Amino acid sequence: MKFSIVIPIYQNESNIDDNIPRLLALKEKLPENNIELIFVDDGSTDSSYKMLIEQWKNHSTDIKVAKLCRNFGQTSAIRAGLSISTGDCVGIISADLQDPPELFLEMIKKWQNGHSVVIAERSEREENLVHQIFSRTYWRLVSKYALKNYPRDGFDFCLIDRKVVTAINKFTEKNTNIFAIIFWLGFSHAIIPYKRALRKKGKSQWTFRKKIRLLIDTFVGFSHLPIRTISYLGVGIFIATLFFILWALYSYIFLGMRYPGWTTLAILISGLGGLILLTLGLIGEYLWRILDESRNRPYYIIEEIKE
Repeated sequence: MKFSIVIPIYQNESNIDDNIPRLLALKEKLPENNIELIFVDDGSTDSSYKMLIEQWKNHSTDIKVAKLCRNFGQTSAIRAGLSISTGDCVGIISADLQDPPELFLEMIKKWQNGHSVVIAERSEREENLVHQIFSRTYWRLVSKYALKNYPRDGFDFCLIDRKVVTAINKFTEKNTNIFAIIFWLGFSHAIIPYKRALRKKGKSQWTFRKKIRLLIDTFVGFSHLPIRTISYLGVGIFIATLFFILWALYSYIFLGMRYPGWTTLAILISGLGGLILLTLGLIGEYLWRILDESRNRPYYIIEEIKE
């Protein structure tokens, strides 16, 4: 059996020298299996790629290094790694050592028992309370409104069967979430809870902007909620406006009340104007994605592969 592990790399120079020995140590614990480590440099501007090449020179039988021509994002980097993987099953793990590579041993057992997808779910986090609350709230919204029964604490650490990799490689969709795709495919899965460690070295590249992008990609790509919300808002505002008109006519005709109108008009114009801009933005998001798909540009370009 051959086991591939895909590790996306972006500005991870502080973790590479610690990460690779821990991954290679799995060889001793899986003596009957061949291990293939696939590092995908996602346009890093630090010394990450240079360090990967040095490691490849020392462990060329176990390591592949792919370099993307620029930063395409985590999902594209992982998809690039999956496309060149050759294992019977493929693990996906981050390079920051917040996820324990040793958990792959238990994940392989679940895979051997017939599960096509094995998810390591973050049941606990060694992170600040604000981050934990934000993350759990987000993933619970995903589970409720986008992907039913999605792991309630999210995941980006998993193991998938070759047939799942084959299915993913057929996707041409851009601006998406690779882990949402893995779950959406619907293959049988098992979940292993674990405690995610605090990052000890380097600075996380998981910025607020990227989190917002992930939120938009997930909800726009896997849920009708955003566009459906516009319809609900439209109906709600129409009903509210109708009641306001009826009340204004009643007050004018039967109560003799005269409204100067400035305050009311200011509230209505600013409120409706903001709502119109919001809904146009959501519609624009869908239209932009349609345009992006119609261009049919590749979602990653591999500049170089060392294998």
